[in-house]
Amino acid sequence: MAPFSLPFFLFTFTALFSFTLSRTTLVSHSTATLDVAASLSQAHDVISFDPQTIKPLDQAQEEAQLLNSSAASSPLITLPLHPRESLYTSNHKDYKSLVLTRLGRDSARVNSLNTKLQLALQGVNRADLEPMQTEIRPEGLSTPVSSGISLGSGEYFTRVGVGSPAKQFYMVLDTGSDVNWLQCQPCSDCYQQSDPIFNPTGSSTFRQLTCDAPQCPALRVSACRNNKCLYQVAYGDGSYTVGDFVTETVSFGNSGAIKDIALGCGHDNEGLFVGAAGLLGLGGGRLSLPSQVKASTISYCLVDRDSSSSSTLEFNSAAPGDSVIAPLLKSRKFDTFYYVGLTGLSVGGRPVSIPPSLFQMDESGNGGIIVDSGTAITRLQTAAYDALRDAFKRLTPDLPAAGNFALFDTCYNLSGRTSVRVPTVSFLFAGGKSLSLPAKNYLIPVDSSGTFCFAFAPTSSSLSIIGNVQQQGTRVSYDLANNRVGFSPNKC
Repeated sequence: MAPFSLPFFLFTFTALFSFTLSRTTLVSHSTATLDVAASLSQAHDVISFDPQTIKPLDQAQEEAQLLNSSAASSPLITLPLHPRESLYTSNHKDYKSLVLTRLGRDSARVNSLNTKLQLALQGVNRADLEPMQTEIRPEGLSTPVSSGISLGSGEYFTRVGVGSPAKQFYMVLDTGSDVNWLQCQPCSDCYQQSDPIFNPTGSSTFRQLTCDAPQCPALRVSACRNNKCLYQVAYGDGSYTVGDFVTETVSFGNSGAIKDIALGCGHDNEGLFVGAAGLLGLGGGRLSLPSQVKASTISYCLVDRDSSSSSTLEFNSAAPGDSVIAPLLKSRKFDTFYYVGLTGLSVGGRPVSIPPSLFQMDESGNGGIIVDSGTAITRLQTAAYDALRDAFKRLTPDLPAAGNFALFDTCYNLSGRTSVRVPTVSFLFAGGKSLSLPAKNYLIPVDSSGTFCFAFAPTSSSLSIIGNVQQQGTRVSYDLANNRVGFSPNKC
């Protein structure tokens, strides 16, 4: 027998151990478990959910400390974030009809963002966009955040105080808009909301902005009547708000209050905002709430879209230490959107063959990918989507296919399954950093019988969008001072 060689044994053992370890690590990162039963249970619960079981977090605000938004050190502001089912009982007969309504609204949202961007890139004059002068109608901070699934919208909501003394209102959270607004009395045309409509006569801090106020020309669409600044915001789904542009004190729960926030006092409002009193614009423009409170950071964690739980919206808080950091990019032509430096995608731990140029913004301001709280389903340029979908399908040959559903072309029949293992989908960023998504963030139920669809969609637009289904359960932190965005899973 040949003499035993200890060095050879150690080398062989080490090599085999390393191979086994690396293979185990690869497998653990290349697949994820989808809890089919839990997803279907939530789908059932959201249809039958009674909003009366949740009491709104109305924190006393009349005595809120007045914060100084011009201070050198910006204060921490924290607001609760709620899902919309905490506002109204669903009027959908089943989960399938709810999802169809939600996807229809989501498509309108995407069209709205693309229209808004193209108007800016094409240099349309503000004068060409002025509202009609007859009826002033259109021509066509931590606070609670809620998901709007029960009403078929993909938005999330927060709760703030407006006026002095402060009155509490649910407001849509929107990183794709800059103008803050809420419905105001007297109403020419107001939709139904869960709180009483704001009455400016009951506030001692309400101030009408004049036409020569610096905030008025900052509006994309404005008009002047009797030296009063008027505003208009129209959305791609036909929703709109028109009224007076004013300043008011806005209160942020126990975090305090800030005076002289410019916002729209809408007397003529129509559309799919049902439940919320108005909208908080969290975009990067001059009139957005973060800009007006001089926030150095904003962050939010969006709870599961079918959940009745809540999380927080925060200003001036530090990103969690385990955040995956990516470059935060700004367009020179349109400062509202938050572009992220995405370099690619991976499926099952392997990069998908996609030209990086499909995620890059060109000199004219076209292209790129934004992070948006109001869009539900992530949109990718068609070539990028096709490559991602095909890579996912190649690794799921054993899952029984189901027919297409609305904008989804890759669906599976998971009825009778309790859970399944699926390939992990990850976003890839500069420096080799990656964000792996939970399986429930890319395989979502579209009915209550077990049909799940791959929750990405193609777009013919050059603009790609990371939607809130892919963000859910992740704290997204925008470091405005250092042009970085962080993603930290399981931080709601």
